[in-house]
Amino acid sequence: MRYKFISRTIGILLFLLGLTMAAPLAMGLYFHEGNCLIFLKSLGITLGAGLFLILLSRNQDPDDYINQKAGMTSVALAWLAISAFGALPFYLSPDFPLFTDAFFESVSGFTTTGSSVMTNIEQASKSLLFWRSLIQWLGGMGIIVLSLAILPFLGVGGIQLYKAEVPSPVPDKLTPRLSDSAKILWMVYLGFTLLEILMLWAGGMSFYDSLNHAFTTMPTGGFSPRNASIAAYNNPYFDYVIVVFMIVAGINFSLHYQLIRGKPLAFWKDTECRFFIGLTLGLMIIMTWDIYGPVYDSLGEAFRFASFQVSSIITTTGFATADYEKFPGLSQLILFICMFVGASAGSTGGGIKCARIIVCFKYCYRELFKILHPRSISQVTINGVMISDDLLRSIMGFLGLYIGIYVLSCILLASMGVDMVTSLGAVAACIGNIGPGFGTVGPAENFSQIPILGKWLLSWCMLVGRLEIYTIIILFIPDFWRK
Repeated sequence: MRYKFISRTIGILLFLLGLTMAAPLAMGLYFHEGNCLIFLKSLGITLGAGLFLILLSRNQDPDDYINQKAGMTSVALAWLAISAFGALPFYLSPDFPLFTDAFFESVSGFTTTGSSVMTNIEQASKSLLFWRSLIQWLGGMGIIVLSLAILPFLGVGGIQLYKAEVPSPVPDKLTPRLSDSAKILWMVYLGFTLLEILMLWAGGMSFYDSLNHAFTTMPTGGFSPRNASIAAYNNPYFDYVIVVFMIVAGINFSLHYQLIRGKPLAFWKDTECRFFIGLTLGLMIIMTWDIYGPVYDSLGEAFRFASFQVSSIITTTGFATADYEKFPGLSQLILFICMFVGASAGSTGGGIKCARIIVCFKYCYRELFKILHPRSISQVTINGVMISDDLLRSIMGFLGLYIGIYVLSCILLASMGVDMVTSLGAVAACIGNIGPGFGTVGPAENFSQIPILGKWLLSWCMLVGRLEIYTIIILFIPDFWRK
């Protein structure tokens, strides 16, 4: 295990995190808020911890080979450290009396889950709410990926860090140089964020709210500076703008890069993208049909609210414009299924990912075909590329672990006194990095009533979901720590 590399990686990331705390500090000064000392203290503690870890690893050999074990350990421990130090502004504020709540909010932010324990969001300071949005934006494309983009010297072992963090069965490397790939991803990400800010601002939303919502739409995060989320505006223009950008964020970002390079058919040629768009539109139409009449008298209104809820949940963003628990049973079931499906691989969305769903369907079909034709030789392919047996086993293992962790977590949460519907919804929302669930954690409620142990369990679920199961679970395997 390359402990100096791990220490250096975590130290650099904490130092960068400390620097980002200057942004909410500046916002607090701009709005003449009295909580600037909170961010000043948090900044100093985080910078100090980062420098300390960097100094501990100052004698690391720059040419030392970094294996996958060190990469996965670095990413897992880095996300834990970042979540803990990112919780300092929350914990030092009067809005979070318990560190458990502050840590839950921080993990929810960095993992782009969007589940919150805040009972009166609009009462909090603008700088603290901006910090909530900023950490979602940083966590969306990945803190490790950002570091690789601006600190090329992390390239020693960088590919191991990249593979362990990027939410995809097969991480896309867009250029031969890893740092260039990271820069491309972040530039595309930044460009869409700026475009959404301008479109929301042009439609009449305040610049502060536009900034916050763009910072939480593109990472498919879902934090909002309003208690009622997007429903607070009751504006069709805002709804449709955010729907478009949620879907954009749910598509593999390498396809956006290909589009920018002049390949407009990239979306159509990609099997996963066609599946994702087709499934999203199909579910929008079904839900529109289901809620037209029982919930909304106008077909236009039914489509508006159906398209928003479907887009929000399937992309794992978690914004809300309606209390979907008041929808008919079919619509609620659709949204519950969407919590597991998730968005595309290589996007900022969570969930199982459409690519894995496609491969699973094709694998099942292949097994049925082989029963009928035992001597036949067939391969599972996606986008014309054959899926290797190793990757197939990895995907099937991921699906098994995902369902297993979900069931076990539901049982543990229910054993703490949480009712069944809430347990099923809360765990699905957290492991899928979605935000709202069902029951007492639905779109009209929050996670404040979950027991303390339950919040730690759900925080763990958020990290497991964001880092794609293996990066966290592998740390609990005894063989992982043996030489």
